[in-house]
Amino acid sequence: MIQQIIVVLIFVAAAFYLGRLIYNQFKSKSSCATGCGKCGAVDFAAIEKELKKKGL
Repeated sequence: MIQQIIVVLIFVAAAFYLGRLIYNQFKSKSSCATGCGKCGAVDFAAIEKELKKKGL
């Protein structure tokens, strides 16, 4: 009986985690759901513009 309760708790925790990731994916402005900022922090258009200004 205790094993079934542990398995159900692990399943519920995993479902909550995945649900939170999916929710953050739709809520975020970038395409990354982790929220750490490493994906959305890079502005490739600004980098390209800076390179063009420097002539590279």
